[in-house]
Amino acid sequence: MIDSKIPIVDLDDFFSENTKKDFVNSVGSALEDIGFFAVKNHSISPSILNEMYSVSTSFFDQPESTKKSYERPEIMRQRGYTSFGREHAKDSPVPDLKEFYMIAREETASSGKSPFGPNIWPTEEPDFKQLSLTFFDKLENLSNILLQCCASYIEEESDFFTKMTRDSDTILRVIHYPPVSGEVPEGSIRSGAHEDINLITLLCSSTARGLELLQRNGQWLAVETGSEYVVVDSGDMMQNITNGLFRSTTHRVVNPPEVTERRFSMPFFVHPRKEVDLTPIKSCILKTGGNAKYPVTTAGEYLEKRLGEIGLA
Repeated sequence: MIDSKIPIVDLDDFFSENTKKDFVNSVGSALEDIGFFAVKNHSISPSILNEMYSVSTSFFDQPESTKKSYERPEIMRQRGYTSFGREHAKDSPVPDLKEFYMIAREETASSGKSPFGPNIWPTEEPDFKQLSLTFFDKLENLSNILLQCCASYIEEESDFFTKMTRDSDTILRVIHYPPVSGEVPEGSIRSGAHEDINLITLLCSSTARGLELLQRNGQWLAVETGSEYVVVDSGDMMQNITNGLFRSTTHRVVNPPEVTERRFSMPFFVHPRKEVDLTPIKSCILKTGGNAKYPVTTAGEYLEKRLGEIGLA
């Protein structure tokens, strides 16, 4: 089930010549209007979700000293563990009430080496690596289809965005929101109001409620889905390239009514390679008033700046 007013698209429509154009238009229109939509028939099984949440729970239940042994501040925490309360929303003085684990694609001879280095795998959870990489591949396959749709919608070649993300530092972030109890900094919530940094984000069903997006009318809308849906939103890098045609919508995760409730989620942040030019493209400038509204920058420059703003660098 889905409890929200965001548009819903059916992935089966992408694979039919009779409905593919409508699917592309639905994806593009949703990102242009609200910046969010949900995909059904996405082929990511509930079983792999359950297995991922199970092994993640086991890791986050480890002693603090064990978890921190996987934290790497020298690489801006872009691999491995990030401590509870480390990250905060841009321009916010209070910490988010979460801890998380960062997973990238595995390095290969053809992909080259990432500036952040290889993945860091917890030895305490032997199934964590293979489950995570399988889940990563499934999400990346879905993201490539959706990026093709984004490109077609703005009348660029279908591989316009997927060429940017090939061998990139796309990230799977496994997040744990512990029970909200004890001393909580005034104003802190599970995830402060923010926009995603990247091109698009894919979010499978979380284990508890809390996600909300900010509508044009200034009201917050709860976005809650079952495992039959994947929620998708466009980030700041996509907004920059499309000169604001695709919206990077503010969203947050609020504290639960029951302070003993914990929450897990696994957003998949699709990034371009660091050298990719994010300068607004001509076709989108023409569709958005004729003037460039966003800066000339590369993905690497933009990411490093934002990681500093949210406390990870």
